Order: sequence, then C-alpha cells, then structure tokens
Amino acid sequence: MSKVSQSQFEFLRSIDTPTVCNLVEMVAPERRGIGYTVKHLVCPYPDLPPMVGFAKTVTTRSKDAVPLGQASYMDKRLEYLDYVAAAPRPSVVVIQDLDDPPGYGAFWGEVQSNVHKALGCLGTITSGSVRDIPMNAPGFQMLAGSISPSHAYVHVVDFGIDVSVHGMDVASGDLIHADQHGAVVVPVDKIDAMKAALDGLMKREARIIEAARAPGATVESIKAAITG
Repeated sequence: MSKVSQSQFEFLRSIDTPTVCNLVEMVAPERRGIGYTVKHLVCPYPDLPPMVGFAKTVTTRSKDAVPLGQASYMDKRLEYLDYVAAAPRPSVVVIQDLDDPPGYGAFWGEVQSNVHKALGCLGTITSGSVRDIPMNAPGFQMLAGSISPSHAYVHVVDFGIDVSVHGMDVASGDLIHADQHGAVVVPVDKIDAMKAALDGLMKREARIIEAARAPGATVESIKAAITG
C-alpha cells in the first residue's frame, strides 16, 4: 500500500467528494463510472468536514443470533478491535450488511462510535443502519443505508475482506474520501495529479457558472464559456 503524505491528506480534506470524483475521472479516465457509491446514504451529520482515511472492511448480520458460542464470539470481537486499531490510520470503517433487508439491526450507536473513535476511526460507511443520532461520538461521521432503533442480533461476520457498499467496491486499506454526498475510493498514486488538475477544473467551472449568471445570458454566451 502506498503511503499518503500529510500534505496529500490536507489537500483531500480541503475539497468535497464530488470534486474528488471529478478529479479522479480527469486523471484516471478508466475510473469514471466506478469506485464510488451510487445509491443514497443517510448522513445525519451533513455539516461535518470530509473524512479521509484508510478502509477497515467488515461484514455484519443482525437478523439471526450469533452462530458461534458467546465465548468464541467474544474472541472474534476482540480480534476485530485489534484490526481496527492497527495501522494504517486514520481509518474509516466500511461495513457491508449481509442481511436482507440490510439495516435490520444497527451496528453503530453511542457505544460503538465512541469505541471506534478512540481507536483512530473517523467514521463509517455502511449499507446497514445507525442509531443514537444525538448521542454518537462528537465528530464521528456516519453514512448509512438507514436509521434503525434496535441493534437486534448484530454481529461481525468477517473483517479485512473485500466488501461492496451501495455500488462501491472496497478492499481493506483502500483510501476513502467521504462526505454528505457519498464516498469514493481514491487512487493513491494519482493524488498529486489530482492536485495539479484542481485549478484548471475550478477555473473551467467558474467560467461556465459566471456566464450562466451574467445578466442577459444567452445560449450562445453559455456555449462559448463551455467550449472556450
């Protein structure tokens, strides 16, 4: 896995997820149309800044009781916490809920958000559900398939494996950028090229917006801004 410098993190944190998607498709055209969430995710904290972190991948279920004995499952829970706490950090926990329907029981709430925040986690992206909205750890971002009142029989099935959340395929250790719009996997080897492309992207968009907002704007003036 390639390292990400502090300046690269700062750059990614300074822009929103739609802008990241635009830049990715500019510098890696083969990534256009893949690598991001394609369905709506509930974001109970839309005013939080973008989260940029390395994926900790998990699958969960909640409709049925834990198949392992309680002692065996406790061992698995503790192993899972070791996985979350390990480098690289900061992290974003990406959960694929295997239930049908997803979100039958919430993995995330006040307890889990505080535990994971203490272990270097910025937040979560999950096809499952979340709860305890007013009481979750301050600054802990959540993008979820739904909001649910109960945790039912929620339990970790596996971790450190490939997952898919709302059309976004994620491997453990992938770099994730996410905000209220959704999430995208960032190609680490393209971050510097993305940074170099940002100014041109912003100028082009500003030119088109300025033309559209200008008094007396016409189709011809807008077309000129688009093609200029």
